[in-house]
Amino acid sequence: MTHLWVRAEQRPNEERVGLTPEGAAALIKAGIRVTVEHSSVRAIGIDGYIAAGCEIAAENLWPEAPADAIIFGLKELPEDGTPLTHRHIMFGHAYKGQPAGRLLLQRFKAGGGSLYDLEYLVNEDGRRVAAFGYWAGYAGAAISLKCWAAQQRGGIAGPVAKYPGKTALLADLAAEMAGMTPPRAIVIGALGRVGTGASDLCEALGVAVTKWDIAETASGGPFPQILQHEIFLNCILARPGCPVFVPASAKTDARALTVIGDIACDPTSDFSPIKVYDRVTEWDAPALRVADAPPLDVTAIDNLPSLLPVESSMDYAAQLLPSLATLGALETGVWGRAMAEFTRHSADL
Repeated sequence: MTHLWVRAEQRPNEERVGLTPEGAAALIKAGIRVTVEHSSVRAIGIDGYIAAGCEIAAENLWPEAPADAIIFGLKELPEDGTPLTHRHIMFGHAYKGQPAGRLLLQRFKAGGGSLYDLEYLVNEDGRRVAAFGYWAGYAGAAISLKCWAAQQRGGIAGPVAKYPGKTALLADLAAEMAGMTPPRAIVIGALGRVGTGASDLCEALGVAVTKWDIAETASGGPFPQILQHEIFLNCILARPGCPVFVPASAKTDARALTVIGDIACDPTSDFSPIKVYDRVTEWDAPALRVADAPPLDVTAIDNLPSLLPVESSMDYAAQLLPSLATLGALETGVWGRAMAEFTRHSADL
């Protein structure tokens, strides 16, 4: 019997989950064994999983799970160097030249385990079957506006925390921006899920949005128009051939731009389109100031949808459930394609 083990997230400020109690009940009905760990932070409580018929395990017990269990989480594992013996489903961030990603792949090689990277679960056309994109864009735009509002008060954005829902988030932002003339924002990747979420948040708060996508960036740059907006929201994943949107010279160039929201958040990738920063930012310090007079702040938090953990979890879990239902056929379909990526990227270790 296929055994799916839903682990507790161990990343700080991470309260999302990729399987809801309703989804778990559907998997169990389909003949899949489901174990769910207790979690002290998960936004969806354990009682629903118990009612769905899941087996319940202690928090962070996954290293002791049966050898045939498939461990399912979202964000990264503790970076303790231990060999990984199980099959894991998660966002590995390991295939784009990231230093931490290579270490993760080495742990899999040492333990004989394998990675089914959620970013590389794709259909026959190469399109991802599930993504947090919309809520990443929504939250990334929200934090970017918080950074901008803090600048208007002569400061830098302070800590951010989760919201019970988007209504509360919008109300908080409206209060922060009260009395301020809204900035202008440019969104690159505006036709995708991430860009749609970012644009929706901006428009809900009266921020004028310039929407760019493939047609507007096909020239390869440079793109001086970006510097003419107060806020730039990057919603395009770093990939080979991706043009540079913000060169290192932007720090000293004449510009209206004061906030960059790198929602795609790949600063350590060889293909990053934003060359003014080199590390992610955190919930307790969401803005990285890279230039002064005028200020230029970058915000790049790599688990943005957890700002709205319930809504983002329910949306993502609904998208992913049909693929989880096919876990009994790991050699084919989305799982077979994900394994091919793991094999290819592990080959040179």
